[in-house]
Amino acid sequence: QVRVLEPGGGSVQAGGSLRLSCSASGYTHDNKCMGWFRQAPGNEREGVAAIYTSGPSTYYSESAKGRFTISTDDTGDTVYLQMNSLSPEDTAMYYCAMEGPIYGGDGTYCYRRFRVGNGHWGQGTQVTVSS
Repeated sequence: QVRVLEPGGGSVQAGGSLRLSCSASGYTHDNKCMGWFRQAPGNEREGVAAIYTSGPSTYYSESAKGRFTISTDDTGDTVYLQMNSLSPEDTAMYYCAMEGPIYGGDGTYCYRRFRVGNGHWGQGTQVTVSS
């Protein structure tokens, strides 16, 4: 059974940085989509970033561009989200998603699949940014 694990998260002051990580047990696909979504209280879940590991190819939301970086480790089994220049608007529960095998995709394709609920999802990790 696949379990998506998201240790990390935490609290930081505005302007600070955090790195989220996510891995999946029982998940051995090489070509896969991995991504991060977030949901703030009262808001819908929104995509932040996604990566197609065979490439790699990435997708970023407008709010993430230039501040966040999605990457994987050398094995492609762990995905990271480096978040810089954080603001209180980034406060949310952050969810990791994975899906594989995926062939012929790219970062945007991964984001679209996750947006409609495909893949395996973690339980979420809280990120709080104080002003």
